[in-house]
Amino acid sequence: MRQLSETLVVVTRGRGLVEITDKVSPLVTASGIANGLLTLFVRHTSASLLIQENADPAVLRDLERFFARLVPDGDPHFEHRQEGPDDMPAHVRAALTQTHLSIPVVDGATALGTWQGIFLYEHRTSGSPREVVLNVMGEDQ
Repeated sequence: MRQLSETLVVVTRGRGLVEITDKVSPLVTASGIANGLLTLFVRHTSASLLIQENADPAVLRDLERFFARLVPDGDPHFEHRQEGPDDMPAHVRAALTQTHLSIPVVDGATALGTWQGIFLYEHRTSGSPREVVLNVMGEDQ
């Protein structure tokens, strides 16, 4: 059993989903692990990780419209506003999604489905560098 850890820095441009599959997949391949598990963890409380469709960009736009309606910026019910009207809504959005993912590694690659991609979901309105920690564990090739 072997493992490899790596930290990716993803620079976002503001609220929205950023696909990181193309940054993650080569690291899994380079790890030399044939069969095992990839774990991803975002080190922030106002961003999250999702596995989502990567074929039709309308899916990502629809998700953002849904969250905008569900958790609007400037909601008067929120007390925490230290960093602006998007601060607490960003924390709620992260709480409703995921800060970590587990993806099987099969034959040296992620076992994602045909239309699946790995996304970092930035919940703040301004861009920021975000850290995603990857850990691949399993059997050598």
